[in-house]
Amino acid sequence: MRTLSRNALSRNAALDRGRAQASATPVAPPVIAVRDVHITDRVTDREIVHGIGFDLTPGKAIGIVGESGSGKTLTCRAVLGILPPHFEVSGGTVEIDGTDIETLTPRGWTALRGTTISAVFQDPASYLNPSIRVGAQIAEVIRVKTGAKRREARRRALELLTAVRLRDPELVYGQYTYELSGGMLQRVLIAAAIAVEPRALIADEATTALDVTVQAEILDLLAELRERTGLALVVVSHDLAVIAQLCDEVLVMRQGEVVEQGPTRSVLHDPQHAYTRLLMAEHEQYGLDTFLAPNTEKAEEEAS
Repeated sequence: MRTLSRNALSRNAALDRGRAQASATPVAPPVIAVRDVHITDRVTDREIVHGIGFDLTPGKAIGIVGESGSGKTLTCRAVLGILPPHFEVSGGTVEIDGTDIETLTPRGWTALRGTTISAVFQDPASYLNPSIRVGAQIAEVIRVKTGAKRREARRRALELLTAVRLRDPELVYGQYTYELSGGMLQRVLIAAAIAVEPRALIADEATTALDVTVQAEILDLLAELRERTGLALVVVSHDLAVIAQLCDEVLVMRQGEVVEQGPTRSVLHDPQHAYTRLLMAEHEQYGLDTFLAPNTEKAEEEAS
């Protein structure tokens, strides 16, 4: 675990300003609405996820935290419509931008993915083609989704590589995946994910495999995108420090069930469930209180 950087402190202040502004304005309709969703493995006829629910509105960040196998990734895959073949949503509903995903045809999903909702996963190399230059892959997303001409798509791809803070975008544009580090690949995947300005982004353990310095840079980038564009985020992580830095609301999952849910500040400062307290205890030895301290000070200032 690490101490807060100056950027992270600035980000916390910006998030507090955003929350204050949001409280004074009408709540926008959710980009993603998950209602009492159950997910079942039809091979074993065993229910894996038991009734998860949340609303994700523009500019909001929701964190899902829990141990491996708790159902975090299955929930995200259900939202994205990419559950493994033998899994299915056996109860509840998922709506994306007001549309029940049960009504979506393959063409409907193609229209939504990348434009309304997008995703970044843990292993970027698995989602990028090693035989095609990375810039060309981003440009292809732009051409397919927007109908842009080749030159315009290339220009936009270079802008995106700059936006995700890659040095020398021209060089990176022409490189292959094996020529880039893990942190650079994750930035490329984020660039592809936001290429056509989706309204919501699911980041599923997107920083887990990165060293702490690169992880902090990626988190800063996601926070910046959220503040600048109103991007709504679902952040899946086993790391409470990541959730504490980035998210307004947190869901704590264990064995497919949400055992605690609420505003991040409230849940992490005063956990009610034994499992949440256990997670807190495991993280405190790494300095989780450092990440919560700025929020504590802010709350004390507001109360005085």
